[in-house]
Amino acid sequence: MSLLDLFSLAAPILLKGTGYTLIFAFSAMFGGLLLGFALAVARIVPHRLSQWPAAVYVSMMRGTPLLVQVFIVYYGLPGIGISFDPLTAGVLALSLNAGAYISESLRGAILGIGRGQWSAGYSLGLTYGQNLYYVVLPQALRLAVPSMSNTLISLIKDTSLVSVITVTELLLATKDVIATTFRPLPLYLAAAGIYWVLSLCLERVQLRLEKYFGRGEAV
Repeated sequence: MSLLDLFSLAAPILLKGTGYTLIFAFSAMFGGLLLGFALAVARIVPHRLSQWPAAVYVSMMRGTPLLVQVFIVYYGLPGIGISFDPLTAGVLALSLNAGAYISESLRGAILGIGRGQWSAGYSLGLTYGQNLYYVVLPQALRLAVPSMSNTLISLIKDTSLVSVITVTELLLATKDVIATTFRPLPLYLAAAGIYWVLSLCLERVQLRLEKYFGRGEAV
């Protein structure tokens, strides 16, 4: 089989897998943003009852392999009566993992805002929550754009791990084609190229967001 025939056969399957990869990445990013915001706020509010559980969670998720977390969600939780289909389990595992990293990006950005900004808000009569929401967070989000964009780029690559729970994302789609054509090198190179192109597109989006928030160079 020529390379042209090979890629003609593989293209629809790889494109379908790429679609699942994007669904996984953006769904996990959305879930991770919500969780990361909650964890970041829990770690900066002056209450130890919220700080310690959030800190332990972040440490646990950052200190264990993502693949193990995928196995726990898909294979482990059914042992206690909680089960998910492969797609939901994959998104959930990636979201729980991404939330820990996003929370640290947001927390670092919030702590990077000068105390003068907090004082200015308090001088206007704002409460702690209002100060955080209206004054600090908008500035912190601007600071956190690069690191959160890097998290999304990492998620694109991390979706390959959910292939172990039989979700036909890009990597598993590639393996399926290899199983019928026995041409691993060109197909794995094609998959790597698709991951790279997706990452390049997200890097361009990151640069434009940085420009929009006044942090990047002109693009």
